[in-house]
Amino acid sequence: MASPDAGDGTSGVATVIEVVESPTVAADTEEISPLLGDSASTATTLSIDRPNPKMSIFSVSYSRKRSSPKDNLVESLTASREAEVDVITQIVSWIWNGSRYSALLCVALSSVIYFVMEILIFLFPVRSIPLFQTLFTRSTIILLLSFLWLRRTGQPLFVPRHVRNLLIFRSLTGLISVLSFIYSVQNLPLSLAIILNFATPIMATMGATIILQEKLAISYSGGIACSYVGLVLTCMPSLLTRGDIIGDGEISRPVFAILIGICSSILGGISYCLIQAGAKASDHPAYTVLSFGLLASPLSAICMFALQKFVLPSVFALFLSVILGVLAFFAEICLARGLQLEKLSKVTNILYMKVLFSQVWGMIFLGAAVSFSKIIGCLLIFASISSTVYLGPEKEIE
Repeated sequence: MASPDAGDGTSGVATVIEVVESPTVAADTEEISPLLGDSASTATTLSIDRPNPKMSIFSVSYSRKRSSPKDNLVESLTASREAEVDVITQIVSWIWNGSRYSALLCVALSSVIYFVMEILIFLFPVRSIPLFQTLFTRSTIILLLSFLWLRRTGQPLFVPRHVRNLLIFRSLTGLISVLSFIYSVQNLPLSLAIILNFATPIMATMGATIILQEKLAISYSGGIACSYVGLVLTCMPSLLTRGDIIGDGEISRPVFAILIGICSSILGGISYCLIQAGAKASDHPAYTVLSFGLLASPLSAICMFALQKFVLPSVFALFLSVILGVLAFFAEICLARGLQLEKLSKVTNILYMKVLFSQVWGMIFLGAAVSFSKIIGCLLIFASISSTVYLGPEKEIE
């Protein structure tokens, strides 16, 4: 429909041309139409009713401007990018909540992210940054990203009142577990500290049966035990080679560090139980990550200025710290989501995937010594994780 201002640009009045039908021609057409087909009658009617239709300025067809090859290339690139974004979005949505295996996939993705963080730290060594300064940077990034995540998903920015005490206790146990693990790493051989730390899934399974009243199946406990034996076998060569667990006649310090490492694994297992309970009670796993950031960020800042000397990092070190903080957030949110969807005794076995990746990476790309015990240990971990995936998730998820 033309607007009142459309016309020749001077009078503002549109000219309408009316075509008047001839009565004689119309009568002849009505008489012969029953003898013709539909298409023939239509064509005849059109040709007879409008012998010489006149054209107005509104009936003139204008040819489209041909698009240049550059415009076509830009359109094709834009369409391909949109298609790639749609595919990535569908994959992420499927991993998060669109599959029966979403819990296992989220925990597996968390293990992969932690493994990527380990590779980045190895490939890009930077100036040593004090412990509490690193913890402050990472926990602050986790805190900010948790707020952004909740705001983007339309959730309240503050922790729900009915789960605050639960999440505070979760944050305390998680923070003490992290600090205890760092202390054990600094005072024990790395292999022994890893063996003690990866007892956390076992402690989480035991805690789930006591705290969460989960029924422990033989297949789950057997899978975790198999993975832990594989872990011990992979770490045994380097542990025996070092031979400095006790040191220069000092027994009390290594024993104390071992006790701290055991305490770290126990508190880590309790923290996993509280993460699952808090994620289910709050209906969103981001609150468990947010609560940890709310506690760890100010406490680490106090310890950073009170107990250690502040070190100004370089631009690259700061950039790497930000990248590691972002990756740590996604690893934590995926882990919390996996614990929210499935039993602890089942999904915690997937955490040993990081050990498998680290051992394979070291033997293939870093030239680490290949031994019979390492190969057997990797095979045990792989078989245990494969059996967990093969058995599938629980039929009923609370």
